[in-house]
Amino acid sequence: MRILGLDLGSKTLGVAMSDEMGWTAQGIETVKIDEASGDYGLNRLAQLTEDYTVDKIVLGFPKNMNGSIGPRGEASQKFAELLENTFHIPVVLWDERLSTMAAEKMLISADVSRQKRKKVIDKMAAVMILQGYLDSLN
Repeated sequence: MRILGLDLGSKTLGVAMSDEMGWTAQGIETVKIDEASGDYGLNRLAQLTEDYTVDKIVLGFPKNMNGSIGPRGEASQKFAELLENTFHIPVVLWDERLSTMAAEKMLISADVSRQKRKKVIDKMAAVMILQGYLDSLN
């Protein structure tokens, strides 16, 4: 059973994948998207869901610190609905508060340059979102 983890931004989509046992998350890539025009990288996601035989999608759900849902959370809810309707795969919205900040701190502690961090931060956030979900199952 493979689970796809996603971190939706306004310009990029971080992508992570679980191992077949559902124990660990690995970063796959960062897909450029154009939220304004409605290009969410669905062609690439279709290829990934087929190549890896994905059974479930975990999408980061950015809530405000007080638990309320803001504009980014609403965008994630709409994207989750789009994913379910397009791929007919269950989508789980997973609370991602502070995941990008935690990914940033991890990359800084690994002495990754600012330029390189910008390229991988969304992928790392997707890994943290998916790993949090996987850990909750075990």
